[in-house]
Amino acid sequence: MTATIGAAQKIADAYVRAWTGGDAEKALSLVADDVVCEAPTGRIEGIEGYRQFLAPFVGMVANGKVLDVLGHDTHAATVYAVDLPFVQNLHGVEYLTVTDGKISHVISVFDTSPMVQARAAQG
Repeated sequence: MTATIGAAQKIADAYVRAWTGGDAEKALSLVADDVVCEAPTGRIEGIEGYRQFLAPFVGMVANGKVLDVLGHDTHAATVYAVDLPFVQNLHGVEYLTVTDGKISHVISVFDTSPMVQARAAQG
């Protein structure tokens, strides 16, 4: 039996490899203008709001690694690990919905406690 890669999985793979590789604009080119993102920091609506969420985070990534991308035609999940200035090997998952060839919905899950601890340590 030959495994096939669905459309959403292909888009998700390109998206996560772009931003973990430091290219926020390439990743954003795969995102719909009316994207909705549910993140630990709250709900974000629209591409400009999502840009304000994603671009600063990508700018902090010292090293990113894609652990897996699973999916089919309309949904995909990405699993990644990143090194940031204040925490190493931070793991996260994004569950993506793809509509008309663009990412239309993102559920972003990552542990915010290392960020909170780093801010507390700074005083």
